[in-house]
Amino acid sequence: MCRNGPTGAAGLRERPGFTLIEVLIVVVILGVLASIVIPQFADATAQSSKSVFAANLRHFVEAAQLHQFDTGEYPADGNSGQVPAGFESYIDTAKWQTATPIGGVWDAENEDEGGFASAIGVVFNGTGQTRDDLYMRDIDALLDDGDLSTGVFRKIAEDRYYFIVRP
Repeated sequence: MCRNGPTGAAGLRERPGFTLIEVLIVVVILGVLASIVIPQFADATAQSSKSVFAANLRHFVEAAQLHQFDTGEYPADGNSGQVPAGFESYIDTAKWQTATPIGGVWDAENEDEGGFASAIGVVFNGTGQTRDDLYMRDIDALLDDGDLSTGVFRKIAEDRYYFIVRP
């Protein structure tokens, strides 16, 4: 035996630790686990964005109904992303003026030719990610009947989805 500890067959001192192969195997296993878990987190993030959007939309619709109760009129038709005149005291304007949780901007519509008197919704104008009908059907299912052509949540144009406050 050597003074410094046991030696191997070649006379070299053995050191505790991992070989390169053992480290590579651990890295590969961690990579496989990450590839399984990360998509689940991405899906959870998408679901939470849809839920936050639906909750914000419900809040804005309730605020529009309260505005109508107080003033006799629904919020004015305004430019997309800008708070309608007189609606400021009913909502959190910062939420209205920033992109929605799913992309696009908030908008209020009145006396639309599509057959409703007042609606609150989202316009996909290039702000954030633009969503398609398949994505928006999931939100419709949270709010209504899951059909974008019927009910209170509808697609009214190629890039516009609204909750009908007053038909």
